[in-house]
Amino acid sequence: MKQYFMMLAAYNQWANERIYQAAATLDEEQFARDTGAFFKSLRGTLNHLLVADRIWMKRFTGEGDAPAALDTIVHADFDKLRVARKAEDQRIVEWIGSLSDAAFAGRFTYMTVTDMRTISQRLAPALVHLFNHQTHHRGQAHMILTVLGRESVGLDLIQFQRTEDGRAFA
Repeated sequence: MKQYFMMLAAYNQWANERIYQAAATLDEEQFARDTGAFFKSLRGTLNHLLVADRIWMKRFTGEGDAPAALDTIVHADFDKLRVARKAEDQRIVEWIGSLSDAAFAGRFTYMTVTDMRTISQRLAPALVHLFNHQTHHRGQAHMILTVLGRESVGLDLIQFQRTEDGRAFA
């Protein structure tokens, strides 16, 4: 099971970098433009992904910042947001790598952000949610980039598995 989650963490890091590479070609107005996505702009969407990861990592590890709102803008500036994203992705990769196989069957308890309920659940299903959530909103980021006239960004898991880094998991 650990190998599976290590693959998802590495894929997540790879896919986020591809989105950020494409986003780096936008000017400030395009980055902030409301395109009708759930978090409005690419800025809002990429910030939400960072916010959600920080919330989950705080739940998992008890460490780090956990913004109080899902639409928090951690960094309005693209370059600062990109640095923070890279650091969070590395944090996720290293944390998953530090876990024992048994840890994935363990439980943890946390408080929800939206309705302040206490939840207890197994780690593995929560990690599946973490990575699925990233994929969901990266799809929205992909749509925003397309609306803004950028070329499609390949983000398929199989595409990652065919890279040098991904072959270790294929």
